[in-house]
Amino acid sequence: MTLKNQLGRGVLLLFVLFLTLVWPVAGAQEAPTVGTFLGAVQPGALVPGTDRFGPLRAQPPVVPALKGDEVLGYVYLTSQFVKTNGYSGKPIHTLVGLDKDGTIVGLHLAAHDEPIVLIGIPERRIVDAMQAFIGYNPLKAAAEGRGPPQADLVSGATVTALVIGEAIVRSAVRVARLLGLGGAAAASAAPGPARVLDPQAGTVEDWSALLADGSVRQLQLTVGEVNQAFVDSGNAEAAKRPQAGAADEPFIDLYVAQVSQPAIGRSLLGEAEYEAVAGMLAPGQQAILVAGDGLYSFKGSGYVRGGIFDRIELVQGAETVRFTDRLHRRVGALHAEGAPDLAEVDVFVVPPDAEFDATAPWRLQLLVQRPIGALDKAFVSFGLPYELPQKYTQASAAAAGPVVPAQAGAVPASELGAEPGAALDGTPNALDRLEQVPLWQRIWKSRVAAIVVLGLMLVALTAIFFFQTWFVKRERLFDRVRIAFLAVTLIWLGWVAGAQLSVVNVLTFLTALREGFHWESFLVDPLIFILWASVAAALLFWGRGPFCGWLCPFGALQELSNKLAKALKLPQVKVPWGVHERLVPIKYILFLGLFGVSLGSLAVAEMLAEVEPFKTAIVLHFVRPAWFVAFALAMLLPGLFIERFYCRYLCPLGAALAIPGRMRMFDWLRRYRECGNPCQRCFHECPVEAIHPEGHINPNECISCLHCQVLYYHDRKCPVMIQRRLKREKREALRAQEATTAPVLQVHRLKSDPTG
Repeated sequence: MTLKNQLGRGVLLLFVLFLTLVWPVAGAQEAPTVGTFLGAVQPGALVPGTDRFGPLRAQPPVVPALKGDEVLGYVYLTSQFVKTNGYSGKPIHTLVGLDKDGTIVGLHLAAHDEPIVLIGIPERRIVDAMQAFIGYNPLKAAAEGRGPPQADLVSGATVTALVIGEAIVRSAVRVARLLGLGGAAAASAAPGPARVLDPQAGTVEDWSALLADGSVRQLQLTVGEVNQAFVDSGNAEAAKRPQAGAADEPFIDLYVAQVSQPAIGRSLLGEAEYEAVAGMLAPGQQAILVAGDGLYSFKGSGYVRGGIFDRIELVQGAETVRFTDRLHRRVGALHAEGAPDLAEVDVFVVPPDAEFDATAPWRLQLLVQRPIGALDKAFVSFGLPYELPQKYTQASAAAAGPVVPAQAGAVPASELGAEPGAALDGTPNALDRLEQVPLWQRIWKSRVAAIVVLGLMLVALTAIFFFQTWFVKRERLFDRVRIAFLAVTLIWLGWVAGAQLSVVNVLTFLTALREGFHWESFLVDPLIFILWASVAAALLFWGRGPFCGWLCPFGALQELSNKLAKALKLPQVKVPWGVHERLVPIKYILFLGLFGVSLGSLAVAEMLAEVEPFKTAIVLHFVRPAWFVAFALAMLLPGLFIERFYCRYLCPLGAALAIPGRMRMFDWLRRYRECGNPCQRCFHECPVEAIHPEGHINPNECISCLHCQVLYYHDRKCPVMIQRRLKREKREALRAQEATTAPVLQVHRLKSDPTG
């Protein structure tokens, strides 16, 4: 090993030690509390008429707002009571002021990591949208059958606005109940009959029966109805941009059902799919099926980046439930006999912290978006009411108090000073039941088939590398195996399973090392986790090549499209070595830039990571706004003429993997002394120009396609092997000649010497 390589590895090891030892300590921060932000706001801005804050209460964590010595209300931080993770994946911290009746009287957006400024949206617009909740009393509204107010959603920051609004309402309900504001305590203690879900009720039924008894509810909207709704909304710009199509053309045909009820679930999903969904649920947790068809998608594509579905929400009384991709499962088709063939069929699990009563009425709110400018959108909403048919319920054994589902809970008991294992409703271990089966374990159980397929792929790839000599000596077989493997990587791993690694995963991991690492955050997606584990192991053996050359769906798309271009006789460009050397550092610069930005804001780095076209081309199948599709195609187009153009020069993920890849322990790729001098064949034929003109292989750029190894053993292409073949053939010819002439010489000797 040269001194240069030793120094390089030493620097890399020091860098890894810095990441693992120094960053967690330096980056560890305590979660903000209500007291963290009080110094930045006046008491009167949160509770009008007050002039000072009182001492912080421990149970619950609220601060009284006083006028002199009189308490006029209370101030709290939403993120201490409910989950407030937004588009960035980090909590949005909002200070809320409640008066003594439980009415929201003041709001202050205290802190967030949302990347809304990056796309030109002033924070003021978010703050203005929050004002719709001033004067709203969620407990009174729920008693009167009214839902939360409809905030003026902010184009380009829809998820952010929705999450803030939901957090304000849900946290206000919890704080009002905990403090007994506006008679909330008395109301919650009032005895009354209640019903609970009966898991034994009902039988498997066909589609028409499910519709008839209300087990499945339907909302049909036409193009004309949606256009009229935008006209009635008063938004002139939206009215001037009607949806194309006939007035009676279906805009969306939407269905909902509560599939956590076993009979309904088995009817709609079938036995196997129902069991998979049931495996995702904690005791008492509910699952909702949403299915649709038509011009409008109820899912959209925003959830892919932010993890939050911004076009639907579940509303029950004062509770608003928003669904996330971690509690979501795609379903191929409805199983019920006579069910229509719908474009989208999905199951959403109600989050564990939601106060949701499975037997009480609720509605699914559909948010319809309409672009009215380059970045601006208008919104209207439609409700689809649902109530579980009474035949699927039974009288509750508890005669007093409201039904509080197992997954309900305002604040973790530990935060409020309660005894461990005691729920806020006084039921011992109500929250503990949720923890019996961690979410990531339920997700892994629901994806066993996909995990097995990925495992088989990894076993096959490992076999290819360990027995590479046997494979590469059989050029035609190896080429077919490689093309087949890349096709599976692209079609199944990428387009079907959506398991495309990204530089965002690297940045998230590095951020977790600094701010607090939790395995559960990485285990929730089993395919991504397994891929990263295999990449980590491969880095020690082979470097980044096994992933970049075999397991990256976008890389497979580039290589297969280039093979098609070659079959169509498109000209191929050999980048001059001097130009190639100067283009290669671009991807390292991109990665270091993203890494630097992530130190300040992971959310902004995630937005900038759109330099990767992976999401557009692989995860979303090119179903994105036109500029994303155009960018992805622009990254693929050069690859038709320069094989793996994006991999060579622009991929920040490849750069991120190349850095630790230098720590690999083995050199598996064989070379001859003659490689590079005088032979230049490998240099000219390497698909990514990872072989230097002097003959050595640059491990940072090698994708382990093994083409150089095919050449290494090829006795018709490699000069060394050609010489060996010629010598072997010469020896064989001499032996054959000797074998042919030996009998003739023997006969001649016998004739010349008859006595012999």
